[in-house]
Amino acid sequence: QVQLVESGGGLVQAGGSLRLSCAASGSTFNNSPFGWYRQAPGKQRELVARISAGGVINYAGSVKDRFTISRDNAKNTVYLQMNSAKPEDTAVYYCNTNSPLGQFWGQGTQVTVSS
Repeated sequence: QVQLVESGGGLVQAGGSLRLSCAASGSTFNNSPFGWYRQAPGKQRELVARISAGGVINYAGSVKDRFTISRDNAKNTVYLQMNSAKPEDTAVYYCNTNSPLGQFWGQGTQVTVSS
């Protein structure tokens, strides 16, 4: 089993910044890819950014050049730095991993961007 615990969500004004963290349990962190997803009310969950075990990164077009995903293997933590936030970034943000033990999700953290 892998447990993922997100933190860092909250209320931010448009143009502001937030940093989300995803702390992962277990010994498979270094060998696992991670992703940040988000789900806004009435919309499907969508991929925001992902980082492979080797550090290859992909972003959704809507967040590219504003958000940065990173990982700290020593701390078993994945981060999502959100800059230049927009009201359309408002959503519940989820951490995900496809580890050797299976696919796991965190409980989500709410991000609200006010205009």
